[in-house]
Amino acid sequence: MKRIAIVTGASSGLGEEFTRQVVANYHYDEIWIIARRSEKLESLAKELNSTQNFNTVRPVVMDVAGKEGVNRLKAFIEAEEEQLHKIESGIEIGLLINNAGFGTYGPFEETPIDRQMDMIELNCTTVTGICGIVLPYLTKDSVIINTASLAAFLPLGNFAVYGATKAYVLNFSVALAAELHDKGIKVCALCPGSVSTEFANVASNGARREVKGGIPPRKVVAQCLKRAFKDKRLSLYRPKWRITAFMSRFVGRYLGARYTYLYNKRPYKQNDTI
Repeated sequence: MKRIAIVTGASSGLGEEFTRQVVANYHYDEIWIIARRSEKLESLAKELNSTQNFNTVRPVVMDVAGKEGVNRLKAFIEAEEEQLHKIESGIEIGLLINNAGFGTYGPFEETPIDRQMDMIELNCTTVTGICGIVLPYLTKDSVIINTASLAAFLPLGNFAVYGATKAYVLNFSVALAAELHDKGIKVCALCPGSVSTEFANVASNGARREVKGGIPPRKVVAQCLKRAFKDKRLSLYRPKWRITAFMSRFVGRYLGARYTYLYNKRPYKQNDTI
């Protein structure tokens, strides 16, 4: 049986850091790193394969967005399973990290609706679909990590659709953890606040190069992996994030959305070219 780890959105940011730490600290026969950007993905795989000798990092250049993307990955997994059955007993997925996703800054009426719908497809449909297609390959002690956000805990003005998608990821992850508990399958939602990745550049359409007050992803990822393997359902690295998540229970949803709309303005360019 070949044990596999899968990381989506692996070409940069949190996904790249997840890949590096899984390679360094865990043992799988293959680590499939998935993203659309072939140059970055293949460069990362080449680097990691040259510096260690017990994990094989395999770049899988693929767009996993929406139903088509999920079916594309499903076909890939089924083909691998069929091929392995010819020489051994197939595959087992020991770790799934659903990290692919993006956000958009700005009021809903001023952001391209196609971009918003693409975000829902990737942040919600893809996460749901990938969890579904890997379930037959999960066993006791397999781990799922879904990247949500601190934005999941309260509706946010100027961040309306992104916050809503991450609220979905958080609630879906907790419910899935409850359903899979008796099978010994662990599910953890990562809920980061500001982390230094490409997120702000994409969300602002190039108006903000880095997120304000962002911290390096290394400790965020390390804590998440540690908590996920201990069967913890949430990972919030900074005390400030944990306090924010807790205090959100006492803030009215409309009040939170109205306040952030009025006072949490984020820079963005009003076009859909990134």
